[in-house]
Amino acid sequence: MSRRSFLSEAGGGFGLLALGWLLQQERAHASEDRALDPLAPKPPHFEAKADSVIYLFMHGGPSHLETFDRKPDLQRLHGCPLPESFGPVATRRKVARNPLLGTKRTFRKCGESGVEISDLFPHLSSCADDLAVIRSCWADSVNHPQAVYQMNTGSILMGRPSLGSWVGYGLGSESRDLPAFVVLPDPAGGIKGGPPAYGNGFLPASYQGTVMRGGEEPLLNLRPPEGTLDRAEQRRMLDYIGVLNARHLESRPEDGDLAARIQTYELAYRMQSAAPEAVDLARESDETRALYGLDDPVTADFGARCLLARRLVERGVRFIQLYSGDFNGWDAHNDVESNHSTMSAKTDRPVAALLTDLKRRGLLDRTLVVWGGEFGRMPMSESGTGRDHNPHGFSTWFAGGGVKGGVMHGETDAVGLRAEVDRVHVHDLHATILHLLGLDHTRLTFFHNGREHRLTDVAGEVVRPILA
Repeated sequence: MSRRSFLSEAGGGFGLLALGWLLQQERAHASEDRALDPLAPKPPHFEAKADSVIYLFMHGGPSHLETFDRKPDLQRLHGCPLPESFGPVATRRKVARNPLLGTKRTFRKCGESGVEISDLFPHLSSCADDLAVIRSCWADSVNHPQAVYQMNTGSILMGRPSLGSWVGYGLGSESRDLPAFVVLPDPAGGIKGGPPAYGNGFLPASYQGTVMRGGEEPLLNLRPPEGTLDRAEQRRMLDYIGVLNARHLESRPEDGDLAARIQTYELAYRMQSAAPEAVDLARESDETRALYGLDDPVTADFGARCLLARRLVERGVRFIQLYSGDFNGWDAHNDVESNHSTMSAKTDRPVAALLTDLKRRGLLDRTLVVWGGEFGRMPMSESGTGRDHNPHGFSTWFAGGGVKGGVMHGETDAVGLRAEVDRVHVHDLHATILHLLGLDHTRLTFFHNGREHRLTDVAGEVVRPILA
């Protein structure tokens, strides 16, 4: 080897060593930054179509047969037993023996696209051309808690990270002064399965959902009591606590709960300034408040939470989950007509207002809106006029960020018992939501208990026919 070639190769080797050291330092600083602020913005895996998600969760399981899945054969067979050609059906309380129950609702083709929507949603029907209705969803559990967990976390088991937590983990937050993941529960009562449905599971605690309540004070204890520290004194105190906490964290870099607690102190301080303005609906015009139904006691509560969701999206909140329904909600075992008329009356006008308001403000193109429950309802009757749980076939719709509007995807069988054409599992719904946010569901993983976990487990396919 000549002296020239030796020096050339040796020089290149030293350069690679230096580059390796620099990259290592860069990764170390990035890890340190993530430890100090787990919600710092992170780049997506690829170009995103949506920046945020508003998930309208209809707790209790709305019936697809009364809402988005018209079944003429079910009407024709009303009162008859389920034909043997459909095969055995595993149901609770032997509901499979009961006669088929036709619906009292009327369906019509809405908008220029002709999306079929029932008369339960006269306001939403005006937004038909923005909707991608998936009529072939299916899930794995017939019971509420497990089904709520699966629709929220991808698993029927308690303790897994929720969809909103995964999004915060994958993308961080665009807002420095508000949480990345906000939950707006129904003030009438909690959901079956409880807070684990929107918990962080085994992800660091920073990614759990922040609950905002209904009423005039969505966040408690935002304002310090009168006569206590002023803002300057509070800032100095938090800075000093931050220095001590940072020292404490240096010897515990893998302690996610500690890092989350440190970050929460700082976020809480910033929220004292930002959150009161963000949740103040009085700043909205009379026309906007009327659009959401705040002038009607039937729609006022859900309308206020839909309006709050829009305000949070405007301020960079990444994922907002808004629940309709108390502990029973859309769970129509005894009288589906009465139950769904009540629930749709509360939600139809506000949901249509949300889509309309997002669209006129130029936000719908970058905001994904999802509507659905944990499962659907059986075509057989229960208690004469009700319907039991049906995880085998139900409907969900998407609108906004990256979604092709005015489409109906998939089909259930002739009576709406099972998803039959272009079946879409819960994992597929989650994979599609993540895809629209620029996240590859197979790459969004977290190491826990000896293996890499992901929201979609080992399954999931993006529902590409509904993508714009």
